[in-house]
Amino acid sequence: MSFLTLYNNLNTFLYLAAILFGMGVYGIVTHRTLIGMLISSELILAAASINFMAFNRFTAPDPTVGQVFTLFIMAIAAAEAAIGLSIIIAVYRNYKSVDTEDLVELNG
Repeated sequence: MSFLTLYNNLNTFLYLAAILFGMGVYGIVTHRTLIGMLISSELILAAASINFMAFNRFTAPDPTVGQVFTLFIMAIAAAEAAIGLSIIIAVYRNYKSVDTEDLVELNG
């Protein structure tokens, strides 16, 4: 397979999405700060978007289905980032730290 035709193959996009998903899960498990976890969850959502668009391009009879799902994922990611950052700012104001191990006193 030629290097120039990799964009025209479903497996290329699936491998890319799997790598992004793996990096996101690894980041959520290993990061100690809330901001690192938020960025890692954005990587997971990006991997899901790539999967939807790849399957949309190569297998879907209606080309708008994957694009609509990807737009919803982008909207959810933006809302998650806004709400997550506001929660992180509120936690930092109260505890003067965004380290997850310092936040064991949170009750919910």
